[in-house]
Amino acid sequence: MAASNKAALGPLVGAVDQGTSSTRFLVFNSKTAELLSHHEVEIKQEFPREGWVEQDPKEILHSVYECIEKTCEKLGQLNIDISNIKAIGVSNQRETTVVWDKVTGEPLYNAVVWLDVRTQSTVESLGKRIPRSNNFVKSKTGLPLSTYFSAVKIRWLLDNVSEVQKAVEEKRALFGTIDSWLIWSLTGGVNGGVHHTDVTNASRTMLFNIHSLEWDKQLCEFFGIPMEILPKVRSSSEIYGLMKAGALEGVPISGCLGDQSAALVGQMCFQNGQAKNTYGTGCFLLCNTGRTCVFSDHGLLTTVAYKLGRDKPVYYALEGSVAIAGAVIRWLRDNLGIIKTSEEIEKLAKEVGTSYGCYFVPAFSGLYAPYWEPSARGIICGLTQFTNKRHIAFAALEAVCFQTREILDAMNRDCGIPLSHLQVDGGMTSNKILMQLQADILYIPVVKSLMPETTALGAAMAAGAAEGVGVWSLEPEDLSTLMTERFEPQINAEESEIRYSTWKKAVMKSMGWVTTQSPESGDPSIFCSLPLGFFIVSSMVMLIGARYISGIP
Repeated sequence: MAASNKAALGPLVGAVDQGTSSTRFLVFNSKTAELLSHHEVEIKQEFPREGWVEQDPKEILHSVYECIEKTCEKLGQLNIDISNIKAIGVSNQRETTVVWDKVTGEPLYNAVVWLDVRTQSTVESLGKRIPRSNNFVKSKTGLPLSTYFSAVKIRWLLDNVSEVQKAVEEKRALFGTIDSWLIWSLTGGVNGGVHHTDVTNASRTMLFNIHSLEWDKQLCEFFGIPMEILPKVRSSSEIYGLMKAGALEGVPISGCLGDQSAALVGQMCFQNGQAKNTYGTGCFLLCNTGRTCVFSDHGLLTTVAYKLGRDKPVYYALEGSVAIAGAVIRWLRDNLGIIKTSEEIEKLAKEVGTSYGCYFVPAFSGLYAPYWEPSARGIICGLTQFTNKRHIAFAALEAVCFQTREILDAMNRDCGIPLSHLQVDGGMTSNKILMQLQADILYIPVVKSLMPETTALGAAMAAGAAEGVGVWSLEPEDLSTLMTERFEPQINAEESEIRYSTWKKAVMKSMGWVTTQSPESGDPSIFCSLPLGFFIVSSMVMLIGARYISGIP
């Protein structure tokens, strides 16, 4: 019986899903897209100074090995033979920047995370060198000049970390986003590891020409980054190398996609005009624009969606990026202590069913799409003596939904055809209060996949479909249909618009807090530039937080 069970499973495909908050390894049946087993490890974030966000590259790598080993153990307990795993895909947090020594294999500094804003003064300085009549950075990359992307993070490392400077001079330095660091390490590291990335991750560096699909000499010279430290760019679906250690030694790594592109593939948004929204640490709405680069007039990014094979065409997407979504829940847990687990947020919000006029703008790293306003900072407003932690919890969930509404509105204006529904995925979609709020605030149905791991699924699909692997068909007639749950709007359109317009007022209040001092210096005199309102709001939040931490309702 056990042998027949193994035979019935058919080829399996694994996926590393390395996100900002956690690392996971998941194994899927390539014939049914069924998730068979997985393991997850939370990843620490370090905040050494105001606005700085870092992670340990070695901790990330070790977490990948741990997740692979634990998942393989679980498969063994299910009587599933791990030799059926025929390929591995990698999905990763994008933009996060690692520079390491190719001789020793050691990182030369912590990973500088995509959320990090230490490079704001660098951005402002570089911006002055871009002609208004010829924004060659945006026309070549599809991206605004921002702290978000890798190029300015590399520039900061070159300017401020002597170990990086010396390694570059001695031709020992390699740069990569998290996918490159992992693939190089997993395929042997100092013993022949391959230094590669894919087109989706390369397109988030601000060094990659999304038209020619090559590193751009003019961009590298503009940012002062030597091209020899950059990885080779390949498609999202081909064999990059073989696992050189662990339970899956010898298995090819044959899929690589930035996490949001992976989710687009996992949601099977292969047609022009199909869109998905992923709720993770941040919130990311992508709309497939086919083989055409569509440039936004409303604050969205133009990015590479995927290229599923060396000889396959490249597809593009419009993207709306929100910096803080699930991260606001983690902040309520770790910084204010008003919840002990992330799951408690739904229970708290359900107890009141309203924010009671409280609005939360979680602009911890400034505002991303559609504003691209680095001077913004987080505020909680509309507080009264009646406000309690339940209202703040509800307002935090509403904030995620309002931010999604803003980027959906921008997407509709750019595309010209409003979305009739929104496909969603990501860890936060398990929160039913959030999903219903989203439908109410968008005033269109929200359609949630009952298999929320669509990011990992997309990476697995790319890996299984690669030439030389060929265990996963991406032909439309062969794709498995994902089961879904649908949330319909339950409030009237007028109420939805009133709540949204009040949110927009709160967003305006969040802007202009940081006006003179760059966070690069970590200088506390930054507070001298902040308006009095900042201190009033902060004091109220601290007072309320203290009440909740002490158990006062």
